[in-house]
Amino acid sequence: MSKNFVFISPTFPKTYYQFPKAWKALGGTSLCIGEDSYASLAKEMKEACSEYYQVSSMKDYDQMYRAVAWFAHKHGKIDWLESNNEFWLEQDAKLRTDFNITTGDKTETVMRYKTKSNMKAFYEQAHCPVARYHLVTDLDAGKKFIEEVGYPVIVKPNDGVGATTTWKIHNEEELTAFYDKKLPVPFIMEEFVPGYIVSFDGITDQDGRIIFKTSHHFPEPIMNIVNSTEECFYWSERTIPADLDELGTRVIAAFDIRARFFHTEYFRLTEDKPGLGVKGGLVGLEVNMRPPGGYTPDMMNYANNIDVYKIYANMAMFNTNTYQSDRPYHCIYVGRRDAFVYTNNAASIFAKYGKNIMMHDRMPQLLGEAMGNEFYIARFKTKEECMAFTDFIYAKVKEETK
Repeated sequence: MSKNFVFISPTFPKTYYQFPKAWKALGGTSLCIGEDSYASLAKEMKEACSEYYQVSSMKDYDQMYRAVAWFAHKHGKIDWLESNNEFWLEQDAKLRTDFNITTGDKTETVMRYKTKSNMKAFYEQAHCPVARYHLVTDLDAGKKFIEEVGYPVIVKPNDGVGATTTWKIHNEEELTAFYDKKLPVPFIMEEFVPGYIVSFDGITDQDGRIIFKTSHHFPEPIMNIVNSTEECFYWSERTIPADLDELGTRVIAAFDIRARFFHTEYFRLTEDKPGLGVKGGLVGLEVNMRPPGGYTPDMMNYANNIDVYKIYANMAMFNTNTYQSDRPYHCIYVGRRDAFVYTNNAASIFAKYGKNIMMHDRMPQLLGEAMGNEFYIARFKTKEECMAFTDFIYAKVKEETK
């Protein structure tokens, strides 16, 4: 009997049609819910869906409930429901709860990896140091916290995606200005950690075993990119550093992550930080229990000559794993900003690196602030080639903006 898979928001990012496609290829029924009209769907999206249900707003829970109810009425019990999108994780959990879908987190368990304050306890359970924090209340409490940790501090939504409302506060004047803002959601304040970000990413099976893993290196914090309109580039490592592999595996076990993608972030300290570790050590930052953002799942495929969409579908359908790879490539993402004038146009970039480029496109506006407006994804055997490619993409006619 065919298993029923409800996939939420299959058109964003645009490569996510491959989730229902992979499930359907294994003999499952792929039932998709989105806001786009069926007529507007790309051919590959239509082919990936066994059935598509349009709602006017995916934020309207009543509409989402009715969509899933229709699928259950027509096709029988829903075996799996997922969006693999941070924005919908709580709603996914509520739908699983209301329809008694036993695969995946329900309402009472999803918050352990949704709020930044909750995450810290699980990092600590895995014996991973984390930055000290307090939940933002008033100016006096903020000053008291800063007496303990010193300036600068980082402030960001306790439950939030991306870095569009993340700030670094350097002094009392900036602190007062922060508290003068009308904050729409609860915020968290953390001590500043000097370092660059590395991630431990992958997929767990239904028993919590890691069946695929990789690591990405982010030389510039997303907060800086968003707040200073700097450029975003990052790459996958061919070899996961041993300490990151060991610590990341412990963290996934502490969170008890089952049948999910995971994206966990760490600072690699660039100087000694009392209470957190010595230069080169790892400090837990935050987790996202879904695929890394943008087109990173596709980068995983290009780097490893695999198909993570199929790996996920096999895990969900049969709890089996067919993944094998010797990690033949680094895969690098290089995002350009429209505000800059670059030396090398697309034609010259393809003339030089055509055999390496796996993807070239405009980034959706929703992701453009953090990831750039236009991007190139390429793969190389060595990190030196990745850096030369980045330099070529980023070479500018002049440094000032238009």
